[in-house]
Amino acid sequence: MYSVLLLCGGLAGVTTVLFGFGGGFVVVPLLYILLISVHGADSGIGPAAMHIAVATSTALMVFAASLSTWRHHLRQTVQWHLVRPLVGYIAVGAVLGAAAAVSLSGEWVRWAFIGYLAITIADAVLRPGFLHQSGRDVRPMGRGVTAMTGTLIGAVAALLGVGGSVMTVPLMRRRGASMTAATAMANPLSLPMAVSGTATYVLLSANHPALGDWYAGYVDLRALLVLAVGSWFGIRLASTWIGHIPDRIHARVYLLLLTMVLVLMVVVG
Repeated sequence: MYSVLLLCGGLAGVTTVLFGFGGGFVVVPLLYILLISVHGADSGIGPAAMHIAVATSTALMVFAASLSTWRHHLRQTVQWHLVRPLVGYIAVGAVLGAAAAVSLSGEWVRWAFIGYLAITIADAVLRPGFLHQSGRDVRPMGRGVTAMTGTLIGAVAALLGVGGSVMTVPLMRRRGASMTAATAMANPLSLPMAVSGTATYVLLSANHPALGDWYAGYVDLRALLVLAVGSWFGIRLASTWIGHIPDRIHARVYLLLLTMVLVLMVVVG
């Protein structure tokens, strides 16, 4: 199990630094599958498998998004003047999203994950503005739009354990950003969600009776450690590609990865 998690962490690191995923689209489905396979659907772990996968993925983002943000900062790809206004609102939204996830059944969270992926993919393919770089400077948002958008990003990302990429990358893309710039901004914007969401998951599920000693609430600490080590290797490996992937290919691979995860989550169900 742990060798698979190490590889999973490496893939999470690669997708974090190149696509801003924060690892969630890799970690959530694979950890969910592993937990069900190892413990069984009827064990104490089984009914909580989706919650554990989402919470552990959210905790991993604290590490992966921090390291990836630093790598992008060194390459000067992060537009900090667009990132800073969203940070506080995302943190508030993450508390709401994590609290909602704890109160819902794991099956509901899984279908919410699937539904959101499907909507995101369809929107990117059918509506103009994502697949082709506009060539314009990134247009900033007004204060009210920033507040609503940031809160929604944090809530959805923490609810599903996927980081902010699935919302921030399409958002920044449609406002004129290249894929490199959009994914670079997704990493620091995942950090407030990851910190607030993880704290909420731990506090609201700290007394869960059936998970065992190596859990902080729904966060699987052993899995988290192995995932973090793999993520470190993946981020180091993929950092050399920052800014070197053609924009059109970058956008299409982003959607391909989302589609693969969508199919995987449907099949697992």
